[in-house]
Amino acid sequence: MTNKTRSSFPWDIPQTKPDRDLSKAMERLYSNYLTPRPEDNPLFSSFKYTELSGFDYNHHDGTVSRRDPSKIVKVDNKYYVWYTKRDTVSPPRGAKLCSDTVPSTDWDLAEIWYATSSDGFNWQEQGVAVPRPAKPNLGWRSVSTPDILLWEGKYYLYYQAFMEASGLVGDHCPVTMSVSDSPDGPWRPCNKVIVENGQSGSWDQFSIHDPYPLVYKGKIYLYYKAAFGDRPDYLVGNGLAIADNPFGPFDKHPLNPVLNSGHETTYFPFQEGIAAFAIRNGNESNTIQYSPDGVNFSLASVTSLMPVAAGPYVPEAYTNSGYAKGIEWGLCHFSDKKDPTTKHSFLGRFDCNLTLEGGNKDMKETDVVHEPEVFFAQSLTPEQKRNRIKKYKTI
Repeated sequence: MTNKTRSSFPWDIPQTKPDRDLSKAMERLYSNYLTPRPEDNPLFSSFKYTELSGFDYNHHDGTVSRRDPSKIVKVDNKYYVWYTKRDTVSPPRGAKLCSDTVPSTDWDLAEIWYATSSDGFNWQEQGVAVPRPAKPNLGWRSVSTPDILLWEGKYYLYYQAFMEASGLVGDHCPVTMSVSDSPDGPWRPCNKVIVENGQSGSWDQFSIHDPYPLVYKGKIYLYYKAAFGDRPDYLVGNGLAIADNPFGPFDKHPLNPVLNSGHETTYFPFQEGIAAFAIRNGNESNTIQYSPDGVNFSLASVTSLMPVAAGPYVPEAYTNSGYAKGIEWGLCHFSDKKDPTTKHSFLGRFDCNLTLEGGNKDMKETDVVHEPEVFFAQSLTPEQKRNRIKKYKTI
């Protein structure tokens, strides 16, 4: 024990690391996070959720689904969002039972639609932005999971282009893009692959999903996801491809994957770097991460109940300002998985406090109390319960 260790740790946690020996746990407070207290951390937040008005889901019978909202942009005092919409004769029936009209998955036989709002809570669906093209054009089976780029006065939608029903082989597809002079369209497809799948044997050989462009350091940084391996024993990572032009070429970063955990892609400029959500999959799920260069990410905070497929309102997504203030709200999706015969997704709003401007301190709470129903919803299956009783029953 050194003389430094003999002095007690201060009663009020110092904002900077004290000059004493520390346990690994206390060392992490200063080496892994932006601040030792999450309440002071601009990249820590809890999340609040609100149902949206303006969207019809056909009594939630599974025939209509909306999911994977894009980043939200504001144009002429109006908020715009693009998303995957499926409106089919039946809910998804799996790859073995799908057809030209029956979807295999929730994102099969889908198109890209858009909606507008004046307040972010009440939305008006405006119609289809990118329809499925005729076979054999890119995306003839399904176009899904869009995100938006504003670049030199034009609008660019990047999205997944499926050439077969998802699940027949895997969830395989590349990324393509459409361009417009207005957020209201019309959208002109470029009719080519914008981000190529990786070479055989590489982590992104089959899928380039969730394209997510930002303007950073004067270039287009497009983040995407791909899966290591097949379901269910798979892990999702995020990659980065960089271009000088919306049409490419997009060069994949040599350090890919740049994020080792997560599922969808949610990024936003923050301070001089880029922040990212990591949800659902991997050792670092349920974290918010930060990279000072947009490539090398580290844990910034750990949280819970993070929004799925979040599309935040990012005012500085395309300004190339060099110093960004963060985000406070956006849209996400929820999926009905209780009844497989009516499986579909629906859009909701999330609010948070991930901004340098402060905002709602209630969203800095770490001890968020949930009703018992939230926990009991994660109950054992009947089979799991029977097995536990069999294993632990004493009489």
